[in-house]
Amino acid sequence: MIKKLKQTTSEKILLVFVIILALIFFGSFAIIKNKCLFVKNYDPKKINFINLENIAVLNAYCGNVIIELYPNVSPNSVKRFKMLIKSGEYNNVAFHRVIKNVLVQSGDLEFGKKNNLNYTYIGTGKSGYGTINSELENKFHFKKGTVALARTDQKNTEDSQFFILLQDAPLFEGEYTPVGKVIYGLEVLKKIKYNDKTEYVLRPDFINYFEMLVN
Repeated sequence: MIKKLKQTTSEKILLVFVIILALIFFGSFAIIKNKCLFVKNYDPKKINFINLENIAVLNAYCGNVIIELYPNVSPNSVKRFKMLIKSGEYNNVAFHRVIKNVLVQSGDLEFGKKNNLNYTYIGTGKSGYGTINSELENKFHFKKGTVALARTDQKNTEDSQFFILLQDAPLFEGEYTPVGKVIYGLEVLKKIKYNDKTEYVLRPDFINYFEMLVN
């Protein structure tokens, strides 16, 4: 007859310790794997806004980025920005330029679309609507969350590309045209894929959709 062996107290403790270690390991792996785990996803329908017509919602991998646009600061640029948003031009466009904790840039409609990504020329593409003039007359503080139109080295070359600041950038004041500011969801942008060695991202994250809260 085979006798049933009883575990000693030390063996039981060791088994519990191994189980706890396994739970910690797999739990940590799940947390690392899910980069959006601690990012709050704001529902714009549950927020009361004053100027509904100037609220835009950019949806990215980790959730919604809610932006208030400032037509009183840059009327022509905001008009262009709203037009591109309403027409769905920004949907499925790459965050092609990302500087960790500094800024994210998107809006290359020619070479940045998910189904037509061109790594050779991305960042140089145009919208097909022509360029517009810089609007730099109104004093504006480029604080964290500022949304502004990108341009070439020359002023008056703004088109469809834009960037969003992840930190204050006072040196940008008077150099770039602001169009708005992130009021909810900045943490979503901090999770956008970046490359430590270059500003341009291989296999980038994309804007899922970008829309005005009311049309």
